[in-house]
Amino acid sequence: MAILDLPFNATSTPLMVTDHHYYPLEVEIANYLANEWSVPVLLGIFAAVCASIVIGTVVIIDKTHPNLPKGEKAAIWWFVISGAIHLFFEGYFSLNHTRMGPAQDLFGQLWKEYAFSDSRYLTSDPFVLCMETVTAFTWGPICFVVAFFITNSHPLRHPLQIIVCVGQIYGLILYYATSMFDHYYAQITYSRPEFLYFWGYYFFMNFIWMVFPGILLVSSVRTIARTFQALDKLTAAKSNGKANGHANGHAKKTI
Repeated sequence: MAILDLPFNATSTPLMVTDHHYYPLEVEIANYLANEWSVPVLLGIFAAVCASIVIGTVVIIDKTHPNLPKGEKAAIWWFVISGAIHLFFEGYFSLNHTRMGPAQDLFGQLWKEYAFSDSRYLTSDPFVLCMETVTAFTWGPICFVVAFFITNSHPLRHPLQIIVCVGQIYGLILYYATSMFDHYYAQITYSRPEFLYFWGYYFFMNFIWMVFPGILLVSSVRTIARTFQALDKLTAAKSNGKANGHANGHAKKTI
């Protein structure tokens, strides 16, 4: 079944389609067309691209910075793949959200597949659009900057790492919360009930951005705390040294 909404100019009006398998079933998707590629092909290509980025990053870092600790190397590849997904994949959605329904390019079909777990991506939902735009064009570039800063031990590495990790975690919490609010209070469900869509796409694939940023956030906070603790001890030692020096000098003058 398809619904036509006829305003002043019928030729420019999108066809609002409800003949689809997204939840809620009555949601209207502009000019929707089913994906041309199968799910295994789409997921296989996406996995291959991500693997290529990670492997390429590992090879480059091993050649250019072989003495970096393993933990630092892992942080670099995480920020590189995270930045790539934010800037290019999520950036694609931000720039093309009004024409996701009929999209048949790789990213468009991937988003339509993911939308089985959250149909807001096919309806230009205001929260999702704003959240993804900030993620793509703020956290995405900063991820690449942090990855570069790790290679040269830049003093801004940990402050920026804290900022981007907090931003990622905060965005994910709001993403989960807005969906769950609509589910429990407004009785609006955006995800199909199958395990793959809700637990695989919606929960697990997003929860990754809770785990790794959480680990890196704790690491940065601890590093900064240790640094200030060492600085405080050094400052105290210098102050005590000066105080003792003044006291000894005063005693010698008295004698």
